[in-house]
Amino acid sequence: MEDGKWMELALAEARKGVGRTAPNPPVGAVLVKDGVLLGSGWHRKVGAPHAELEAIAAAEKFYGTGDLAGATAYVTLEPCSTVGKTPACTGGLIAAGVSRVVYACADPNPAHAGAADAILAAAGISVKSGVLRGECSEILRPFSKVQGTGLPWVIWKCAMSLDGKITRPAGEGQWLSGAESRMDVQRLRGEVDVILTSGETVRRDRPALTIRVPELLEGREQPWRVVMTDQPDTMPMDAPLFSDEWKERTLLRGRADMAGMLRGLVRDQGALSVMIEAGGKFSAAMIAAGLVDEAVIYHAPILCGDTVPALAGGAFPESIKLTGIRHETLGDDLKVRGLLVK
Repeated sequence: MEDGKWMELALAEARKGVGRTAPNPPVGAVLVKDGVLLGSGWHRKVGAPHAELEAIAAAEKFYGTGDLAGATAYVTLEPCSTVGKTPACTGGLIAAGVSRVVYACADPNPAHAGAADAILAAAGISVKSGVLRGECSEILRPFSKVQGTGLPWVIWKCAMSLDGKITRPAGEGQWLSGAESRMDVQRLRGEVDVILTSGETVRRDRPALTIRVPELLEGREQPWRVVMTDQPDTMPMDAPLFSDEWKERTLLRGRADMAGMLRGLVRDQGALSVMIEAGGKFSAAMIAAGLVDEAVIYHAPILCGDTVPALAGGAFPESIKLTGIRHETLGDDLKVRGLLVK
């Protein structure tokens, strides 16, 4: 029980890094001795100290170097064992004098998985893994998918009426969902590295696709905005994506090879996670191609009749079910979030 309690604190630290660390994973760590929390930390961005070293630095600041001897380190991901842009965390833990390391998930990179165990054990440090593995693995899904497949984690986000439409009848306002849902979308954008849309959506709606809440932008840049179109000459260059202060973070890509495009975002932009904000045809095509991992749907209490459907033209061989469903009420809207079963 004690291990689980401390790992929950490490997981809370790790969540602070979601959307900020790509191409690295979000990781959290805490140092504990004799039931007392000595220090905590999280990985803030690529090139910055890893979570373990942040926690060690915090503990040394308040307790001094000698007091860390005999402490237990709780980490959401197996400590790294190689030197990259930062020192290996195994070395930092050994130098700090910890006597025990507890981590939740093994490194998804097969070249590194399990390597920390032998290094730490050789230094006389006991190691335990698997504590809160399920909970911690959730925020590591994008990193794990990239490591295993070279593809980013893809979320389909949609606000729709109860009859499955994404536009209101002519002459009505543009919004289907309420203010609470729209604020939640801002938080969702803060989780991802890329927002993917279609040329049709840009021509019709001229969206900005930015994070507009200042605190959600702390420690990160605006997401990359990728417009999928085979007709780049038809793009309205006065639209926000091409004219605002973040226009350098807007990319145009063709639709011929969507999987290849996603791999390119991993390779060239370091992306771990992508969110689709587009019309029904493009969204259906991405889902039908098996490229979508998760759906976040905001159901508004409205019926729109003969307007634009949320999914259109996708040839699904069979119904696609969602699992791991989570429901949340946001004002009058119902948010449904779940994983697509493939």
